[in-house]
Amino acid sequence: MITSLITIAYIAASALFILSLGGLSRQETARRGNMYGIVGMLIALVATAAAMNAGGLPVLIAALVPGLVIGAILASRVQMTSMPELVAILHSFVGLAAVLVGFATYLGPHPTMTAGESHLHTAEIFIGVCIGSITFTGSVIAFLKLRGSLSGKPLMIPGRHLINIIMLLITIGLGVAFFMAPDPHTGQWPLLAATILTGILGVHFIMAIGGADMPVVVSMLNSYSGWAAAAAGFMLSNDLLIITGALVGSSGAILSYIMCKGMNRSFVSVMLGGFGTEGGAASSGSSAPAGEVRSVDSATAAGMLEQSKKIIIVPGYGLAVAQAQHSLAEVVKLLKEAGVEVKFAIHPVAGRLPGHMNVLLAEANIPYDIVFEMDEINDEFASTDVAWVIGANDIVNPSAMDDPASPIAGMPVLHVWEARDVIVMKRGMASGYAGVDNPLFYKDNTLMLFGDAKKVVDEILTAMRG
Repeated sequence: MITSLITIAYIAASALFILSLGGLSRQETARRGNMYGIVGMLIALVATAAAMNAGGLPVLIAALVPGLVIGAILASRVQMTSMPELVAILHSFVGLAAVLVGFATYLGPHPTMTAGESHLHTAEIFIGVCIGSITFTGSVIAFLKLRGSLSGKPLMIPGRHLINIIMLLITIGLGVAFFMAPDPHTGQWPLLAATILTGILGVHFIMAIGGADMPVVVSMLNSYSGWAAAAAGFMLSNDLLIITGALVGSSGAILSYIMCKGMNRSFVSVMLGGFGTEGGAASSGSSAPAGEVRSVDSATAAGMLEQSKKIIIVPGYGLAVAQAQHSLAEVVKLLKEAGVEVKFAIHPVAGRLPGHMNVLLAEANIPYDIVFEMDEINDEFASTDVAWVIGANDIVNPSAMDDPASPIAGMPVLHVWEARDVIVMKRGMASGYAGVDNPLFYKDNTLMLFGDAKKVVDEILTAMRG
C-alpha cells in the first residue's frame, strides 16, 4: 500500500514539474509555473521521507531543517540583480551532491546484482561523478565571474584545446581502470583522480568563456546539473530523481540552443572561447569614438517621451544593476495614462540570465501584454517615435548587421535606430561585453542620457509629475 502511494506521489510530482516548465515558458504564467514546481518538490520530499526506514528519518531531518533555513534566508535577502550568481552557485550544489552520492554508492554496501547490472552500475557511478565534478567547479567559477570576484575576460591559455583533449583522454583511461578494478578499495583511487581531473576541466572550460556568453553558460550549467541529478537518480535507483534530472537537463540544453541562436553563435564556439576573441586575443574592435555624441538631460528626455505617441523601451543589464525597474514602472504608468502607447522589447540574451529582464519587469508589475520578444517587435521600430534604451549595448549594436568584420556580425539585434528618435541611457561610453564600439551612439537620431539608471529614471519621473 505504502509503495503504491509513493509511486503515485512520484508520478504527481513529475507531472507538476512538467507543468512548471510549461508555465515558466511565458511571463503571464510564470508565477503559476513556479507554484507548480514548489508543490511538486514538496510532494517529492514527503514521498522520499515516507520511503525511508524509520531509523534514517532523524538524519534526514537533521540535514533538511538547516538546509531549509539557510535557503529561505538566502532567497529572501538576494537582490534580483544577484539572481544569476545565485542560480550558478545552486548548480554547483547539485554537482557536488552527485559527486558525494557517487562515492557513497560505490564505497557503501552493494545490492545483489547480475554481472551485467554490476557493470552498468559501475559505469553510472563513474559518469555521474565526472559530470557532477565538472558541474561543481564550473558553476563555482561562473558564480565568481558573475559576482565580479573574477574578471569576465576569457582566459586563453596557449594550446588550451589540446590540454582539454588530453584531460578527456586521461579521464577515459581512468574510467577503464575504475571499471576493471577488482574491489572498491582499488577502484576508489582512479575514481578520485578522475574527480580531481574533471574538476580542473570544469574550471578550465568556464575560465575560457567571456562575459558576453554568460547567459549561455548559466543555461549550459543548468543542463549539466540536470544530468548530474539524473545520474544520481540512477545510482540511488530513484525514478523521480531520474525524471526530474532528465527534465532539467533537456530543458537546459534546449535553452542553451536558444541562447546561442539569439547571439548567432554555435554551442561549440561558446565552449571554445569568449565572445569577441580570436586566437586567444581580445577583440580588435575599436573602442575610440567613431563620431560626435549628442547628449540630453532628464527634463528634455521626459518632454520627448510625453510628446510621443509610441515608445518602445529596451531594458538591459544596466537597468538590473541600478534596480530602476520600479521607477520605470511608474513612468510607464504615467505615459499610458496620457494616452502614449508603450511597449517593451526583450532580447533573448538581455541581462546575465536567460529571461532575466522578464523577471525584473514582472517584479515591478509591468503588464504582461506590453512585453514582447525581439522577433515579435523588431518590425515596429520604424513606426515608433522614441526607442528608449536603458543599460543595453551589444543587443542594439547595428555593427551586427552592417560590419561583416565585427566580432558580433550576424548576431540578431533590436533595430532601435529605425525609430524617429533614440534615447540611450548609460553610465558612460564604455563598450559592452563583446568589447566593440557601438555606432548607434553616434547616429543623428540618437541622444545619450548619461548617469545611473535609477537616478535618471527618478529624475524623468519627477519631471513628468511636475
